[in-house]
Amino acid sequence: MRIQRLQVERLFGIFDHEIPMKMEDRVTIIHGPNGFGKTTILKMVNGLFNARYSELRAIPFHEFRVDLEDGRSVVVAKPPADANRLLPGLEGRRKRRRDRDLVVRLVRGNKELERTELGSPATEEWESVQFQMPFEQFVPGLVREGRSIWRYIPTHEELDLEEVVDRFSELLPVHSSRPEKKNGEWLREIQKAVQVRLIESERLRRIAKLPRRARDYEGPPALELSVAVHSGDLAKAIQTKLAEYAAVSQSLDRTFPVRLVEKMQARPGESKLASADLRSKLDQLEAKRARLQDAGLLDKQQDSRFQVPEELQETQRVLTVYAKDVEQKLSVFDDIATKIDLLKEIVNSRFTFKRMAIDKEKGFIFNTQEGQPLSPTHLSSGEQHMLVLFSELLFRVEPNSLVMIDEPEISLHVSWQQQFLRDVQRVTELASFDVLIATHSPQIIHDRWDDLTVELQSPAEQVV
Repeated sequence: MRIQRLQVERLFGIFDHEIPMKMEDRVTIIHGPNGFGKTTILKMVNGLFNARYSELRAIPFHEFRVDLEDGRSVVVAKPPADANRLLPGLEGRRKRRRDRDLVVRLVRGNKELERTELGSPATEEWESVQFQMPFEQFVPGLVREGRSIWRYIPTHEELDLEEVVDRFSELLPVHSSRPEKKNGEWLREIQKAVQVRLIESERLRRIAKLPRRARDYEGPPALELSVAVHSGDLAKAIQTKLAEYAAVSQSLDRTFPVRLVEKMQARPGESKLASADLRSKLDQLEAKRARLQDAGLLDKQQDSRFQVPEELQETQRVLTVYAKDVEQKLSVFDDIATKIDLLKEIVNSRFTFKRMAIDKEKGFIFNTQEGQPLSPTHLSSGEQHMLVLFSELLFRVEPNSLVMIDEPEISLHVSWQQQFLRDVQRVTELASFDVLIATHSPQIIHDRWDDLTVELQSPAEQVV
């Protein structure tokens, strides 16, 4: 299900923003000065639809509304802050927790359809284990500053135990006392229907998701380069397609004799391709095979073109069955081959003095102008940003999802920024999803100020 409109009231206690999504173009750009809430809005959408409620609790706002294409809206509101929230002890903690509660409603027009309250997780169960398994060893960038106080270095936030558990619970080891997040069934169904993916500005490194033994937790988890992860994931995706190709081939080869006999017993002129059509079909299949070889999906072989005799009816019947089988086998690669072709075209038109190819075992491979191999991890930061962004868009996004990109201009040359939107639109046309971009860069917007861009306004501008 697609999102049609975003609205937030009293963001940071200051801003009222409304963002109509460009449904036809499928690309919407948020532009505005620093501090107006561009990145924050992306995080709010991500927090709501990916159940990262701590992000919504941490952001000051009055009401956040998401209009869906079916006429319903999801509305998130915060109750007024409790004046007694600074009370000490357990009661004080409970009051502070209630201050961060969220009320989520499903409405159609003015009619409320569903409602649920999302309270902060109870953390009493965690207090006894926070020193047995120090949380800072599981969360990169988290530093303990007191008994139950941490600072998250990437955002410079000071977090208490409740906030750490709520925000980073997916990184913490499973514990028998681990509290479960509760929310209404209707909200879970909405979250399944509205697929949202956030590509953050810090995208060149990610937490290594490798099996860890108990002693591995003596230090913080390792970070790995995103470009290497994407390369490996593409290689795995190709191997999956090759296995599917092998299964289809085995099935067709097993039934080939039976189908061939049936074709040979058919009446003359029935269900067979004419010589010219057969030649054309075989040429198309060989061209497709060559394209798949160039994409790194199939090994290169000696020329297997068939010369079709003019009058041999039996040969034409055999090759008709053969052509249909090959067409079915190669169709396994249609989707991934189209995406690989587009990725290679975008990358090779931008990168200078090097060229990218695809290897079914390694994923991305690069060679310099002199023919020397170059690891993807040795690309410049701008090249890695470009490669990671478009790999994410092409190979990790489900159709009809909303992909949010924060500051795509990072490390990109001005000329690359000016071409970025055109490349994104080519991807959205191929993969059918929506994109919401938050940017400072006039070069990213380029010539699309009037039709794709929503300018965030200051309170003074909003009053006028």
